Amino acid sequence: MVKQNPLQIAAQSQDSVAELLARTPEEQQHLGYFHTLREICQQPSTWTLTSELMVCSTPALIHGLEGISSLALTGSGSSEYAGDCVRMALQKELGINVLAVAGGALLTHGTQALPIGRPALIVSLARSGDSPESVGALALMLKTEPELRHLVLTCNRKGSLANAFREDPRVVTITLDERTNDRSLVMTSSFTNLVLAARILGLLQDPSRYQSICTALASGARVLLQTQVGALAQVSKAPFRRVLFLGSGARFAAAREAALKMLEMTAGRVSTACETYLGLRHGPMSAVHDDTLLVCFLSSESRLRAYEADVLQELAQKQLGLFRLIAGDRVPRELIAPRDVVIPYEIPFEHAGDAGDDSLPVMDVIVGQILALFRCLAEGLRPDAPSASGVIQRVVQSFPLHLSNG
Repeated sequence: MVKQNPLQIAAQSQDSVAELLARTPEEQQHLGYFHTLREICQQPSTWTLTSELMVCSTPALIHGLEGISSLALTGSGSSEYAGDCVRMALQKELGINVLAVAGGALLTHGTQALPIGRPALIVSLARSGDSPESVGALALMLKTEPELRHLVLTCNRKGSLANAFREDPRVVTITLDERTNDRSLVMTSSFTNLVLAARILGLLQDPSRYQSICTALASGARVLLQTQVGALAQVSKAPFRRVLFLGSGARFAAAREAALKMLEMTAGRVSTACETYLGLRHGPMSAVHDDTLLVCFLSSESRLRAYEADVLQELAQKQLGLFRLIAGDRVPRELIAPRDVVIPYEIPFEHAGDAGDDSLPVMDVIVGQILALFRCLAEGLRPDAPSASGVIQRVVQSFPLHLSNG
């Protein structure tokens, strides 16, 4: 029996996917969605490959973490947000100070941007590894901070970050499967795979649990792709001109990435913002107008969800926004207003504790990716390269690196 790929399976029950696949590959490339569509849909299968690779790498990872007092996850743009998705989980599990730091902050502020405590591990996350910050920040840290250890997680075995420091014993490099090196402008499968690759750092003493989490998430993502693409495609056609993404903790990091995806893939035609639920009351709620879509990533943790429910009820009472898209695990009926769209997560976690917010950012991000893909198409743009004028590119262009005070 021929095994169907995730794209074919999604097309069987999702008219919106079937319509895109009905065109020839050449037409899909001409219309500019060939790569992005496949890269979004390949995520469940690539997550399994990433988890297997990371488990095989545990000896080197355990050695790198031994005796450290702090950890920093660094990257630029989406790669920074990937680190932010796992920061809180790693801090809880490792019992040390963990920060997510922009690569640009390391260039401009050096060690001031790093957490206090040595020895420390710096985890550099990158899709291509060819952006100026990627190599420049690591080179600066190697030069100025001898007590730092470095772990590079990248999707591109040919990239500068993967090769420039290969001979340095302070740097361990792990390259993910080549399929995660997205060819489209925006990061999709590269993002979620970098998140899951970094996630193992808090579970090195229990790799079987790590793999079971990744397997369960992959199962949940397959269900999402097979059942919810149509609903998200329909939402993308609504008359909104701005989107506000809401989340708490690690889910707020996912909201940051989802907001960036919509902004990039619509070339700024749709304005985006992200905020925490409680932060919304402190000014940003004033920007929720009739043309605003609210995308709400709902926490699975009861105490957090209680706070979030209060905010959702306040938004409903004030009749703010065009309508709401609520995504999460077991969304309570009492929170759902008549115009709301609910995207449920169905994830067969082996342990109840694994269903918490530490595990769900990758699911939230897929929701944001699909929503942005179909809005991009609705705007008449090309998802593989939505910035027709070249304002932004797949890899940030080279710029001068000022690595000294002279």
